[in-house]
Amino acid sequence: MALPLTSDQPDRSVEPEARAMAREFILARMGSLLALLPLGAWTAVHLWNQLAAYDSPEAWQRAVTWHSSSASTALSFIFVLVPLVWHTGWGAVRMLRSRPVVRIGWLSNVRYIVQRLSAIGLLFFLGAHLYLAWFEPRFMRGHAEYFADIAREMRFHTPTLIVYALGVLGISYHLANGLWAWSMAWGVTVSKSGLAWMERVALLLFFLFLALGWLAIYGLYRNG
Repeated sequence: MALPLTSDQPDRSVEPEARAMAREFILARMGSLLALLPLGAWTAVHLWNQLAAYDSPEAWQRAVTWHSSSASTALSFIFVLVPLVWHTGWGAVRMLRSRPVVRIGWLSNVRYIVQRLSAIGLLFFLGAHLYLAWFEPRFMRGHAEYFADIAREMRFHTPTLIVYALGVLGISYHLANGLWAWSMAWGVTVSKSGLAWMERVALLLFFLFLALGWLAIYGLYRNG
């Protein structure tokens, strides 16, 4: 007798462990990809726009806080905050489950530890930054953040200046080292020469982000 083509019984052809591994594989790829493309690209644009502080307060206001419509505001929200929340949740779970491995070398373990420490620091920094620079002025005061407010804080409130300098340092390292890790996870670099080349690219990216961020901070400080 022929077997039925359909069945109400669950498919048990794949072991639960294999399904769990496949799920973890997909989540890891999505977590790294969302961090690299939306968040990394938006961070680069955001830091670049901050350099408008060297032109004038009005130029900074247009470059950093201006939105053409409510639709563009909502699009920015979806493009940035949704991947950020996803990456934060994925990273927190990954951090709790993983540990350094001695056999892979001390440099890799140092990278592992610094990457996790930068993630913890960025969790607090970005949370405070989003609240003070975006949520509070727009939703509690009814307007975008004013250039004079942030410039005055940079100039006359030393803790703010230090926190932003360290925040840019953490972002620069986290993104650069994340790019290096992403290249291995996605199979972009598999050979020793490829890894060495990607290390140079990541180091260049680190200094580029750091320079953009610290120059932007100095532009705000100078106009304070």
